[in-house]
Amino acid sequence: MAENVTELHRLWSRILDDVKDQINDARIYDAFIGDSFLQSYEKNVLSVGLNSMLAVSLLSSKYAEIFNTAAQNATGNANAKVVFGDKEAMKVKEEEKETKEFKPEYYSSSIINPNETFDNFVVGPYNKAAQQAALLIASNPGKLYNPLFIYSNSGLGKTHLLFAIANYIKETSPNRKVLYVTSDDFVSEFIMVVRGEDSGEKLKQYIASHDILLVDDIQIVAGKEQTEKFFFQVFTKMYNAGKQIVITSDKHPQQLKGFEERLVSRFQSGLTMEINNPDVATCVNILKSKINSSPINLESFDQEVLEFIAEKFSKNIRSIDEALHKLVFYTTSVNPTSHITMNVAFEALQPLIDIKESKTKINEQKIINTVADYYSLTPSQITGRSRMGNLVLPRHICMYLIKEMLDVPYTKIGMTFSGKDHSTVMSGCKKVEKELKTNVLIQTAVNDIKKLLKS
Repeated sequence: MAENVTELHRLWSRILDDVKDQINDARIYDAFIGDSFLQSYEKNVLSVGLNSMLAVSLLSSKYAEIFNTAAQNATGNANAKVVFGDKEAMKVKEEEKETKEFKPEYYSSSIINPNETFDNFVVGPYNKAAQQAALLIASNPGKLYNPLFIYSNSGLGKTHLLFAIANYIKETSPNRKVLYVTSDDFVSEFIMVVRGEDSGEKLKQYIASHDILLVDDIQIVAGKEQTEKFFFQVFTKMYNAGKQIVITSDKHPQQLKGFEERLVSRFQSGLTMEINNPDVATCVNILKSKINSSPINLESFDQEVLEFIAEKFSKNIRSIDEALHKLVFYTTSVNPTSHITMNVAFEALQPLIDIKESKTKINEQKIINTVADYYSLTPSQITGRSRMGNLVLPRHICMYLIKEMLDVPYTKIGMTFSGKDHSTVMSGCKKVEKELKTNVLIQTAVNDIKKLLKS
């Protein structure tokens, strides 16, 4: 039987050569048969597309025997039969068939984001090693480190790296089959299969039929005994077949609770990489990258706004996304502006930091008041612009305590202290940190002030 488009075309050409010799009316042939095509040849049936239902009716009723004989001669199959259909209707049917065929048997909700690649993964000191390991694995799946285990706190780019691996392999090795699943989906699919009185063997075979398995947030499987056992079987089957496995988690394998030792041992048998919390400079670069993909121009932002957002939300890249989305919405829809200053940023982002900021304002003032009282000064002297010698140390201690105790960004501390530059605030805090290592008087002062704040 014909199995591809070229073979179908050649077969139909041979049949038409035979048919044309038997149909003497050139007008009939040109109008109804000339642009016909053989769509498929399956189970003795040749499905042929015609340009109209009138053509289908005419050829089916008047010329069916001629076509069947020609088809039997061309195929050598005495049972071959030609069936006509409207080509547009057949096209829709074929598209529906293809859609149905391409729907995965399992994990139908599992989607690889095509927009998250190595090209737009912002690299910094905190994630460079993990990024390099992921790229190395994507370039040589199953040949180097297996499994690759990546761990970090939430929102630091683990999933982006999994998608990047998948997209890289799809681009460079399109014949390789990649399966990405979240652990939530892995657990849910296994439960549904078992509830359907299936041993899970078909699901195991389906997963193992892929060349690369990417599993996100494996810690979710912990404590689920049957699912864990099933995962161990899948892991072993794919590992022994030389297929690549990449796993992410929120903890190092040794810190994972609720897993059998044999599975933890498998996790550690390859390469384990950590993604640390990003530094502020990297967060600024991440923010710039995301702004370049937003409706707002990077030039519209004051540099201190970028530093404020990067510092405030540096513990979670998803928080940076959320902050930027809210800022974009605010400055394009709520209060349109072409220039984004600190005041605009505070107004836009207040809902995200409202609870913490409401406490921070009170505590900032309490720290300022306490330091002022301790040194027999007024709060306005502490936060003012005067550079008198007796104000420098209390001011620096005040800045240091606000940063240490409240984790307020340097930029915002600077605004509290008469608009001082964030680098000035940072320098003051560093000076206090340095003095605290050796200066007994400053150690005593800071400890006394902290006791007063907690009393």
